[in-house]
Amino acid sequence: MHIELSKVFAQQWKNKDPFTEAETLQGEVFRALEARKTLRFTLQNHSYFIKIHRGVGWFEIIENLIRLRLPVLGAKNEYLAIKKLEQLHIDTMRIAGYALKGNNPAKQQSFIITEDLINTISLEDFCADWLHTPPDFRLKQTLISKLAHISRTMHDNGINHRDFYICHFLMDKELMDKRLLEACNNKESPDYQQLKVSLIDLHRAQLRQQTPERWRVKDIASLYFSAMNIGMTQRDFFRFMKGYNNSSLRDCLTKYADFWRKVELQGQKLWRRKQRKGDAI
Repeated sequence: MHIELSKVFAQQWKNKDPFTEAETLQGEVFRALEARKTLRFTLQNHSYFIKIHRGVGWFEIIENLIRLRLPVLGAKNEYLAIKKLEQLHIDTMRIAGYALKGNNPAKQQSFIITEDLINTISLEDFCADWLHTPPDFRLKQTLISKLAHISRTMHDNGINHRDFYICHFLMDKELMDKRLLEACNNKESPDYQQLKVSLIDLHRAQLRQQTPERWRVKDIASLYFSAMNIGMTQRDFFRFMKGYNNSSLRDCLTKYADFWRKVELQGQKLWRRKQRKGDAI
């Protein structure tokens, strides 16, 4: 058994079973399945999210393995991914509690509690009107550079997300407003390192020594797909490519051409799937 609680939860649940206490929490339910539950709750005037995993069962494990997918057994995946992103200085969720028990992978129980990222907005919502109401050019440049930096750092250090869409990036609205105002007053582009953009929803993330190209392509294609309809230009995509490869555009179009062709094909495949289904991926 592994239990890790912040001071607040350690005091609140002193001499109590944290798994029992986690199940009794009340709040806004975002997902409620037999094997997993996600809800937002409040404790001592602070807002938190908890993801409770109750064991996926052997059927789901075998089904994933047959499809050559690694099954997500519980909260450990997200816990390790958050810890790794923190080491890489990539903004993400802050862990307030984590617990794991059981050796049987099909019945393993776990949960993870993270602080609610208040006063933030997802990039999906922030960019929703860009097609009809273009943003400040300097802000768009900065955000593109920021996402390229996050993507490169993550992949170069063996992490792939597997749900790498713009909706899973939360931007700090207060810090963004402050930095953008300063930059506009100085007539310069804000430094992307000054913007706080947090990467969330890491329960399917994979950690390795190196990220295989296949999974790099899948992540970047997902990001590309999710940004297709927000008014991005070819120059915007070129800017991202240069930032991701940390190289010149010439190298992107020659040395890394095969990679970007695969990204384009995979992104278009996701787009066609969306058109067939008539909803989001």
